[in-house]
Amino acid sequence: MRTVATIVRKDLLLELRTLETVPTMGLFAIATFVIFHFGFNRPSIQGQLAAGVLTVTLLFAGMLGVNRLFVAEREQGGFDGFLLAPVDRTAMFVAKAASLLVFLIVLEVIAVPAFALLLLQPSVGRSLPGLVAVLALADVALAVIGTLVSAIAVQTRARDLIGPLLGLPLLIPALLATARAAGPLLAVHGSSAPPGKWMAILALYDLVFALLAYALFDYLLED
Repeated sequence: MRTVATIVRKDLLLELRTLETVPTMGLFAIATFVIFHFGFNRPSIQGQLAAGVLTVTLLFAGMLGVNRLFVAEREQGGFDGFLLAPVDRTAMFVAKAASLLVFLIVLEVIAVPAFALLLLQPSVGRSLPGLVAVLALADVALAVIGTLVSAIAVQTRARDLIGPLLGLPLLIPALLATARAAGPLLAVHGSSAPPGKWMAILALYDLVFALLAYALFDYLLED
């Protein structure tokens, strides 16, 4: 855990100094909401349409963070130093997934209010706890799969292209479950709790890919 905490602290300090990832993700999300606002040519959206717009926008904004997750280690020799250190190699996977999770949380703190202001008709006050739970499970899926995909893509020349090409197909089930779980929360007279079936599917998907990524990451790091 000390190794994980050290890597996470390094990533967060690097982001605070450079401001390269999170501001880009936030600006992308807000710009996308503005495009949807004028593109729909309607005052507001609700229900499943609103859930789809929110989910897809957060997904593509999150992919910007995925593409840059291992760039510093690749360009500055961080992989070599970590392999030479007497530490558990899967600690890097846990740390990078945790760092990406923090970036996604900050993104949503910026993006969800902008989404509610620009596009959403009903107030999210009553359904906010349920929406937070849905987005939390979605963030775990994106953090786990994004970390695994980024570790593969960073070793290639076309990492900005390979990352989305590998990550988006793997994230489709999580994307569908997130949108279906958030849809009732964003309806005008929607429920205050997300559907349990879709939450269970999303949680199971998170668990399966977390175990799979944890098992594979050691071999990816060595290669």
